[in-house]
Amino acid sequence: MSKGKNVHIKIGARILSLFFVLLFFILAGRFFYLQTAKEVDGHDLTVLAVDKWEKERTIEASRGQILDRNGESIAKDVPTYTLYAVVDENYSKNSKTPLHIVDARDAAKKLAPLLNMEVSEIERRLTPSKPNLFQVELGPKGRNINHQLMEKIKELNIPGIYFKREKKRLYPNGIFASHVIGFAQLDENGKLVGKMGIEKTFDDLLQGKDGRITYQSDRRGIKLPDPKEMIIPPENGKDVYLTIDQKIQTFLEGALNYVEKEYEPENIIGIVANAKTGEILAMGTRPSFDPNTREISNYMNEAISSRYEPGSTMKVFTLAAAIDAGVFNPNETFKSGSYRISDKVKAIRDHNRSGWGTITYLEGVQRSSNVAFAKIVNEKLGTDRFFDYLQRFHFDQKTGIDLPYEVAGNILFRYPIEKITTAFGQGTTVTPIQQIQAATAITNGGKMLKPYIIKKIVDPKTGEVIKEQNPTVVNEPIKKDTAQQVLNILETVVSSEAGTGKPYAIEGYKIAGKTGTAQIPDPKTGKYLTGHGNNIFSFLGFVPKDDPKLIVYVSVKRPKLEPTELGSAPVSYIFKTVAKNSLHYLNIAPSEKSETEKPVSKEGIQLPNVVGLPVNEAEKELEKLGLSIIKINETGKIKQQIPMPGTKVLPNEKIILKADGKMKMPDLSGWALRDVTKIAQMAHLKLNIIGSGYLNKQSIEAGSELKENDYLVVELLPPNPQEVPVEEEVKDEEIKFKNKDDEQLYQQLNGLIRD
Repeated sequence: MSKGKNVHIKIGARILSLFFVLLFFILAGRFFYLQTAKEVDGHDLTVLAVDKWEKERTIEASRGQILDRNGESIAKDVPTYTLYAVVDENYSKNSKTPLHIVDARDAAKKLAPLLNMEVSEIERRLTPSKPNLFQVELGPKGRNINHQLMEKIKELNIPGIYFKREKKRLYPNGIFASHVIGFAQLDENGKLVGKMGIEKTFDDLLQGKDGRITYQSDRRGIKLPDPKEMIIPPENGKDVYLTIDQKIQTFLEGALNYVEKEYEPENIIGIVANAKTGEILAMGTRPSFDPNTREISNYMNEAISSRYEPGSTMKVFTLAAAIDAGVFNPNETFKSGSYRISDKVKAIRDHNRSGWGTITYLEGVQRSSNVAFAKIVNEKLGTDRFFDYLQRFHFDQKTGIDLPYEVAGNILFRYPIEKITTAFGQGTTVTPIQQIQAATAITNGGKMLKPYIIKKIVDPKTGEVIKEQNPTVVNEPIKKDTAQQVLNILETVVSSEAGTGKPYAIEGYKIAGKTGTAQIPDPKTGKYLTGHGNNIFSFLGFVPKDDPKLIVYVSVKRPKLEPTELGSAPVSYIFKTVAKNSLHYLNIAPSEKSETEKPVSKEGIQLPNVVGLPVNEAEKELEKLGLSIIKINETGKIKQQIPMPGTKVLPNEKIILKADGKMKMPDLSGWALRDVTKIAQMAHLKLNIIGSGYLNKQSIEAGSELKENDYLVVELLPPNPQEVPVEEEVKDEEIKFKNKDDEQLYQQLNGLIRD
């Protein structure tokens, strides 16, 4: 090799070495720059890395429950799942096991029986129809899957099958104070939002605040095993406790169902209030709706949002005003039939147009004489003082109850005739809730209480009571002695031979109250409708009269009556059903003996303590008292009894006994809800209720072993077959559902058992 050639090689090697050295320094400098500046082309490398490897996921807050006064759930969230399948084989790259659907046919065969779908339909959906398709869903049958079914599908170990957890708002009682509770549904962002009733009014409190988790992931977005993560926990929604009593509300719903089916009225309103506190124990209207399915024909809660001419229930407050002013003499007489306040207006007439001759004002109240009340206001009380009393009773303002869209009454006092007709409930309009509020002055010695439906608001995590409502006196329109006199007179409306309230008598109890038959203006002509049944029939009752515990208001608009049937028939059915059942439930014993019904003593039957006794001895001791014994164990000694020892109970009431050994589910067929709850309480079961009335089906079969925290789903039906709507009829041991949503709800509840 020549010397010149060696020189060239050396020069080339030096140039190449110099190039690599220079390249090294350029790369090192670039690396040092990136390390210090952490920026390239104006982009922050830290941000880019975080975007690529760091993920953030929302931790959804649980919506608060709505519960009755005793803690029974009325509205709550339940988990549901949507099944989806990854069909992109690229998802399985660098994975030892497949993460996508490998064999669509095999997967379809396994899924078909669990999802109740055809194999071919599932296979079609699992087979990619488009290039680059990543995942697919299986349609309606793959949505709203309960936890139990989700676990069964997971056990199949089908690669590529995944689940997305969602929430659904469940109303376990179906049609139950629906216009009070309202409903919540998912918005476009998948968030449950209150749309009506309590759900809407307290939406901010019920919703809570979502949390979030930030974590590092691999290239597929899968969370790393030891990530650097930050968790901001969610703030769950607050629980709202209502003053509603589930049992009394159930009594009301059952009675409303019957009257709606039997009489097909345009509208029904029912309210039960605690006479001593103003708490609303039950409130229902018809037409109503099931908030689970939301087939709503009327979005307005008629009990607070509808003002109408009340008819003769208004006479309760006219009577109170006259007594309080000292102008009512029950023994004074007047000529009934018709009365003219001036020659310029038509005569006021009684519903018996020929009248009853000359009668006392007491009999005028009993017979609901319009003439009697017109004369009281026009000749004795005076319209100015009467107007003052109407304002004292707050008929010109809202009650302020915690429900949306309440309206105030409208006192018509422009013309002389309106000032008089208001005395017997014509012209002036009021709402049912205003009448309830005014009626509390009659039951509380003249002190009028604000009606309220929110008992308390509680933080479910800490148990802290955020807000609690107590009875509030809003005015004192009449004196204590006046209130007692009004009750005494209203009791004769029900008990006397002349009284219009005779259909409302409840054997063994003294009932005070006033009937109402209001005329309805024709929206087209403005004149009152005529014809049999074209009225609003109502009753405002106080039970029991001597120490009222309940105020019950019922109105039925335009029921379809037989030619010989009175408007009191549907109203009295609701009133008596609700009042009598509620009195028994509250252990308010009858005060009067009757020939046809053996009275229960005021004390009731005091339960002895049988805890510690052998089962057979405990059973004998309780049976001697005329009680019905239900055992969830057959041997050993009694560990627990419900109701508790010392409790006052009625004859034939079911007493639940728990002894040693495994618990067995009894046959609950035909049981009332209050007895079903005893079993749930004794065995620590989670109770979900469908329908109202008496037990027809139970999800845990009789004789099955019970485990704590099992879900017990019960279907209730009204006691009379005529009350059962078509969609609730039972045939061949199967329930017929009105639509797929109802069926999915029922299946979902059943699927939660032993979950």
